[in-house]
Amino acid sequence: MPRVQLPAVTPKRRAWNKGRLVGQKRPLLPKQVWAIRTRLELAGNLRDLALFNVAIDSKLRGCDLVTLKVNDFVRDNQIRERVSVVQSKTNKPVQFELAENTRETVTNWIMSPEMIGCQFLFPSRFHDRPHISTCQYERLVRDWVISLGLEPSGYGTHSMRRTKVAETYRKTGNLRAVQLLLGHTKVDSTVRYLGGDLEDALSIAERIDI
Repeated sequence: MPRVQLPAVTPKRRAWNKGRLVGQKRPLLPKQVWAIRTRLELAGNLRDLALFNVAIDSKLRGCDLVTLKVNDFVRDNQIRERVSVVQSKTNKPVQFELAENTRETVTNWIMSPEMIGCQFLFPSRFHDRPHISTCQYERLVRDWVISLGLEPSGYGTHSMRRTKVAETYRKTGNLRAVQLLLGHTKVDSTVRYLGGDLEDALSIAERIDI
């Protein structure tokens, strides 16, 4: 009797996203931004306060944020009001403004004893690393979110990147401005990045009768 070749049975693997909240990370609300700032100020944590403020103002990806250098921010012994950096993902420059509060916190951090002789704005406390890692940055964001009693799975480093542009879009509806702030080459990328924020804005506009 001929032997029947049965098809190979591949064991089912657990889906990588089963039980996880996936998708775009939520931006922080203005009141949440100020709550985190207040906590960091009260704790006297100069580095994390500077990191948080720069993350919000710069709207940079984590890989670009952690590699910022002191000389990116300092000119003629003063903190620049506008900074330009080249994005590692696109190899294209992007500019961002530093709010007065951010410039003050960066100045306090750079002038602290911990920053003597440091080239990177956010140096690592491990001798074998020149600056903090993206993983460490992710852990810090998680700590900030948890301190507010928020669900950490709904937020991440991209929450820092999206916070200011989401608020900018809500207040102005200027998609081109958001595209430039994020350093996107195509407006389609900006629309996808805004995601629910764009849908919310369009829904609001539909309800306005002029």
